[in-house]
Amino acid sequence: MLQVQTDSNYYHHLTSPIHISCFLLSLSTISLSLLLLSKNNKQKKWTMQELPDCLYEGNQPTLITPSSPTPNHSLYLSNLDDHHFLRFSIKYLYLFQKSPSSQTLKDSLSRVLVDYYPLAGRIKVSDVSAKLEVDCNGEGAVFAEAFMDITCQEFLEHSPKPNKSWRKLLFKVQAPSFLEIPPLVIQVTHLRCGGMILCTAINHCLCDGIGTSQFLHAWAHANNTNASLLVQPFHSRHMLDPRDPPRVTHSHPGFTRTTVEKTSTNFNICKYLQSQPLAPTTLTFTPSLILRLKKTCAPSLKCTTFEALAAHTWCSWARSLDLPLTMQVKLLFSVNMRKKLSPELPQGYYGNGFVLACAESKVQDLVSGNIYHAVKLVQDAKARITDGYVRSTIDLLEDKTVKTDVSCSLVISQWAKLGLEELEFGGGRPMYTGSLTSDIYCLFLPVAGNLDAIKVQVSLPEDVVQRLEYYMVKFLDGKDKEEDHSLA
Repeated sequence: MLQVQTDSNYYHHLTSPIHISCFLLSLSTISLSLLLLSKNNKQKKWTMQELPDCLYEGNQPTLITPSSPTPNHSLYLSNLDDHHFLRFSIKYLYLFQKSPSSQTLKDSLSRVLVDYYPLAGRIKVSDVSAKLEVDCNGEGAVFAEAFMDITCQEFLEHSPKPNKSWRKLLFKVQAPSFLEIPPLVIQVTHLRCGGMILCTAINHCLCDGIGTSQFLHAWAHANNTNASLLVQPFHSRHMLDPRDPPRVTHSHPGFTRTTVEKTSTNFNICKYLQSQPLAPTTLTFTPSLILRLKKTCAPSLKCTTFEALAAHTWCSWARSLDLPLTMQVKLLFSVNMRKKLSPELPQGYYGNGFVLACAESKVQDLVSGNIYHAVKLVQDAKARITDGYVRSTIDLLEDKTVKTDVSCSLVISQWAKLGLEELEFGGGRPMYTGSLTSDIYCLFLPVAGNLDAIKVQVSLPEDVVQRLEYYMVKFLDGKDKEEDHSLA
């Protein structure tokens, strides 16, 4: 039987000393724009409070199966689905002011699983090819219900960013390995005020960020109406089959081989960070702050919001880690390639339709104080993502010794433009949306109520976090910082 268990060892309180201006001590929980307004005032640091325990009633959880018969077969997963970097679940947290009835949510989930039937199946290793595939057997998605003695406002005020107690909000399935956990796990937690927190865990081997958003919007659509889905899911992954024989025609600096990694003498940033107790930080960039950031490159270089913010985060990350100036570091970031292929992937494709672009630089070129160089590297990395590059990546991944090179890399995943903040189950849009957890991989998240703002979230050792926060606002020094009082 499935049992409830929470993870109590995810975050730790840290007390490392730091020698950075004291006004930054509260930055990790306050929007940058509010920081500018409060320049001459002492600021209070949020006290992270432990969420109360979830109360479960009856036999929990239940399995929600498709409401009508579905195809029973094995679904092939592409090389972009089936590699070790994606052996985790994408975990979302939504806070809603009003809660639909649990039975309504279960019924609509059962209906939408008819269309998205692989999510009701189980992942297994193929007996023929040793690749991952989905056994579309209709066993069902895990659905848990709970009550937490807290209000929406209390959650926003006292638990403003991911912490260990958030883990209580998602049912933990006991399984011998990750692959044996059902691909879709959901918990609905009802709150004292009548609101709800919805947490979902969707196996990344089946869906990328666009695919998870497509599914969640389909579920919300089914909860609000009996009409057919606006976008039908496209299940087959064979458009991303490797060539025979495989042909690696491009350079892929974002990957390495496990045999090379074992003999490398380079400092492994990823292993170092994962060996340390981590503290999360979230920094909100309002449209006015993003505009100021872009102006540091203008007029000689035009750039998008993502390019500017990714480059700025990469530079600030490198400076905060105090790395050797001659060290080569990388920025890996996801690029949607659905429309870059020839022919394009069909509408409704919800599998992994992205590749990681890779920018490389010596640290000394990132810490100069100007993001122009980094922005240009990000743009060049994006431009390299073509049909030929994607096909070459798929063929490269036929070699199972190849793995994503995170040893000296900052990884950024773009969630800000997935439409997550627009999800509506009938009681209004979410008051908060984001990731249930935070780790060393950086997320760009949407901000509820401000579609043009972006929240940057990452976890690092506490002394590194505070240096990161400092460098992330250093571009506002001097005249710019004074001027922003009139914009806030």
